[in-house]
Amino acid sequence: MSYQPTLESVKTHPLPDWYHDAKFGIFIHWGLYSVPAFAPHGKDFAEKMLKGELGFGESTYAEWYQNSLRIPGSPVNQYHAKTYGPDFRYEQFAARFNEQTQKWNPDAWAELFSRAGARYVVLVTKHHDGFLMWNSRHTNPHIPNWQATRDIAGELSQAVSARQMKMGFYYSSLLDWSFTKNPITTLAGLIASSPTSRAYVDYVEKHWLELIERYDPWILWSDIGYPPGYDLPKLWAHFYNNKPDGVVNDRWMQLPKFFFNRLGRYILTKMMERMPKGETPKPVHCDFVTPEYATLDHITEHKWETCRGIGNSFGYNQFEDAEDYQKAGDLIRMLADIVSKNGNLLLNVGPRPDGSIHPAQVDALKGLGAWLEVNGEAIYGTRPWMRFTDPDAGDAQVRYTARDGALYIIITKLPENGILPLPEEAAGGSFTLLETGERLQGGSSDGNRPVVQLVLDGQENAIPVIKIQFS
Repeated sequence: MSYQPTLESVKTHPLPDWYHDAKFGIFIHWGLYSVPAFAPHGKDFAEKMLKGELGFGESTYAEWYQNSLRIPGSPVNQYHAKTYGPDFRYEQFAARFNEQTQKWNPDAWAELFSRAGARYVVLVTKHHDGFLMWNSRHTNPHIPNWQATRDIAGELSQAVSARQMKMGFYYSSLLDWSFTKNPITTLAGLIASSPTSRAYVDYVEKHWLELIERYDPWILWSDIGYPPGYDLPKLWAHFYNNKPDGVVNDRWMQLPKFFFNRLGRYILTKMMERMPKGETPKPVHCDFVTPEYATLDHITEHKWETCRGIGNSFGYNQFEDAEDYQKAGDLIRMLADIVSKNGNLLLNVGPRPDGSIHPAQVDALKGLGAWLEVNGEAIYGTRPWMRFTDPDAGDAQVRYTARDGALYIIITKLPENGILPLPEEAAGGSFTLLETGERLQGGSSDGNRPVVQLVLDGQENAIPVIKIQFS
């Protein structure tokens, strides 16, 4: 199918099966911010930030280091002055980062992500600081050599593709702090303080086209929004025509240029104050939407993808420890919940400057991969069932998925007595424990509801899967 550079045409793009089937991808935030690797941390702190109860200077996102550094008195500002001195500029981290990246092994990353069970990988090619993670022909007009010395995007693409995973690229379209000097301190300022010059609009377009044509990605993952004055359907049509099974996310919002002056920012602030908490404007076009550090509470018709870190930051925070990171069991339950509601999980790793990954992140990924190796049939290629859980499962907790006429029950919390109530629709089906292939003997409860007896054997924290096959 050939797409025209119009909104009507690109909106006919169907969601490809590979993305619907993949369920699990890896996000990578790696850049200059990985050198200082600092942000306020702690789960309570992170919860307050995500609820909007903290200022931008207290962000737990280490990749926002440069913005926090620009805010006088912020924790980052104080840490930076104490650690590097008040005259050390953020730009000076580039030399340290490029030196450390010489130790990076892209094949080791790709092997880890494959073992974790990921089906696609999304690399941050430019975060809000504007530093490029590939050797672009279109260099930064304000800071010399503002890009990695290694072709990180290209080398990782090769390693990922060699392991039959699909590669995608994140790019910060609306924000670029190398073009602006004032810190972001309000939500309206987050959107309205971005560069809007013709030169910046052209710069962003050239980068997206270069990434598409040089590396042939499967996913375009924009962030925050897109600068005004550009015909986005033209870019999307070019991408789809180049990669018909490619997908784009929802963070391409464009505001009229009016909102980027003082009066417009004031009006935008008032509009956002009246908007229900957590609600964002609907995109004019996307293949999937991207809640951040959040999951939905219902099955949706549209495709969605939760993005989040294993810890409370996307970029590496050296002060996070094992208690700040999700464990393998947490990730398994999270993935089961998301998939049961028609979502994907894009799970972020935040590497150190030399490309090494914190052992707690590695352990969590390997644990998730080990579970998927045995129980992946209940995840990959599935679709939501008629409901995602059973409120009448007693003290057990379950998530449902379906595939090829079979129903899968992912038991995210085992029943204390070992007796699991099954859906009424399961009556007459055969029950198999996916991990062992063992046939389970079904029975009936007092209400004639089918049940199965599980043998726990000290595995109270296990997350087994029962496959129900109907004749």
